[in-house]
Amino acid sequence: MVARQFPKPAEIFDLLKFKKPELNPRKRRLAKALTIDDLRVIAKRRTPRAAFDYTDGAAEGELSIVRARQAFQDVELHPDVLRPAVDVDTSIEVLGARSALPFGIAPTGFTRLMQTEGEIAGAGAAGAAGIPFTLSTLGTTSIEDVQAANPGGRNWFQLYVMRNRETSYELTRRAAAAGYDTLFFTVDTPVAGARLRDKRNGFSIPPQITLRTVLDAAVRPWWWIDFITTPKLEFASLSSTGGTVGELLDSAMDPTISYDDLEVIRGLFPGKIVVKGVQNVADARRLVDHGVDGVVLSNHGGRQLDRAPVPFHLLPEVVREVGKDTTVMVDTGIMNGADIVSSIALGADFTLIGRAYLYGLMAGGRPGVDRTIAILKDEIERTMKLLGVATLEELEPRHVTQLVRLAPRPLA
Repeated sequence: MVARQFPKPAEIFDLLKFKKPELNPRKRRLAKALTIDDLRVIAKRRTPRAAFDYTDGAAEGELSIVRARQAFQDVELHPDVLRPAVDVDTSIEVLGARSALPFGIAPTGFTRLMQTEGEIAGAGAAGAAGIPFTLSTLGTTSIEDVQAANPGGRNWFQLYVMRNRETSYELTRRAAAAGYDTLFFTVDTPVAGARLRDKRNGFSIPPQITLRTVLDAAVRPWWWIDFITTPKLEFASLSSTGGTVGELLDSAMDPTISYDDLEVIRGLFPGKIVVKGVQNVADARRLVDHGVDGVVLSNHGGRQLDRAPVPFHLLPEVVREVGKDTTVMVDTGIMNGADIVSSIALGADFTLIGRAYLYGLMAGGRPGVDRTIAILKDEIERTMKLLGVATLEELEPRHVTQLVRLAPRPLA
């Protein structure tokens, strides 16, 4: 039996150590977010439905994004034991320069609608973390203002080739003049995908006042106060912003985009050219043969063609085909640092995050983006230490097994 004794007051008071309360509500809610999913919950609570659904949603039945996230969850990691990795190096070489982490911020459209700090918060957080930031053609902050927000960091520009080609050419020239070192030539948006959440919400640019938006405002006054007391939304490319998102995209995109357009843009931009939206091995091979500097395996976050291939599933085969000849990146569905580690192990040179960044932005502006990066960094470091690897270069395909959930039926 355990011997009993009278409690000693000194020992009791030693146990009664209260944590100093955090009086700043933004710091308090962000500190409680331990995962990207936690940030998503906060973002949903603080953002009007139409704006949140624009970020969170995908095309049609949203099968592509569900499958992409499931693919990362269906990963088995294989650690090596008795291989100390006390101090891990998370930096990686990408497109001629070092990134402090193996991911950058992907291009996102209409970003200031999610939270008014928008791309300025993203670019500033990326610069502070030592990772690249990518501005979208449909961004809500100008090329020059993003450069001013991240003057010492790496800024990349994502380009849509529009019906009015001269608009795209002028954006390319401006990005080059502003010192952007990489251009993402985007190929998976000949027309707009059917984003049904946006249609059901009546989501438009600028937002239209309806009974639903009034009800949203009643419980989220901070968002509307920010929206109406900050500068008017400015788009990097569109002079007209009236209509639904689908109508805007259809007016800007061009289904006739071809390799000829790629050659024209290459002639205008002196930096690296990366093609974003590659979804099969044959296209990756053809693009490399055309001399591009890299490819991004992406189905546009599931926002274009629903049931499109899962980029993470494509990764090993594309790396085998062109990995020695070009830079291979992957996006879509990344919600955890282990997703990034798995991608690097299977041969990706770099990864990109979109929704994860926007969840942080909606949850808390610039500090929320900082929190997104910190969460992923912590998960990357912990995963590497548990695998027994001290550098990203030590990661190999043997560290990862992609478990099979969806497999093609054999042809008769």
